[in-house]
Amino acid sequence: MSAANRTPEARTRAQRRRDSEARLAGDVDAWVASASPDGVPYLVPLSFDWDGEALIVATAADSPTGRNLAATRVARVGLGPTRDVSMIEGTVEVLEMDELPRAAGDRFAGRSGFDPRQLSTHYRWFRITPRRVQAWREENKLRGRLLMRDGAWLD
Repeated sequence: MSAANRTPEARTRAQRRRDSEARLAGDVDAWVASASPDGVPYLVPLSFDWDGEALIVATAADSPTGRNLAATRVARVGLGPTRDVSMIEGTVEVLEMDELPRAAGDRFAGRSGFDPRQLSTHYRWFRITPRRVQAWREENKLRGRLLMRDGAWLD
């Protein structure tokens, strides 16, 4: 096998955390998975902003994602490509458009290029607070992929 085809060495947990935090701070879009109260899954790409503690997303209140997040108050979020993914499971706080501080809404709009406050459709903010974070690239990186448990980063 050539050097180009070799699977790179697994990252340390500290490096995985730094990489995941860089994705949270730098990425704009994520895959957001939710499920209805009776377990019907739904997956959509949404823009987000990271405020240092939670991801802020916005979607139409009556969309499948909006209804699911409001009903179950849980989400799973995927950041990055499949071969360098950070998976976040979190609890969801539902906020009406006027409940998010203006500066936070402005930051979201500036980062995403999308301002749901300007729409006539009823949108809500959803604040997703991570409870569990995993990160991996290849099969050899599955061990040690857990970075956060119960909302606390692991050492």
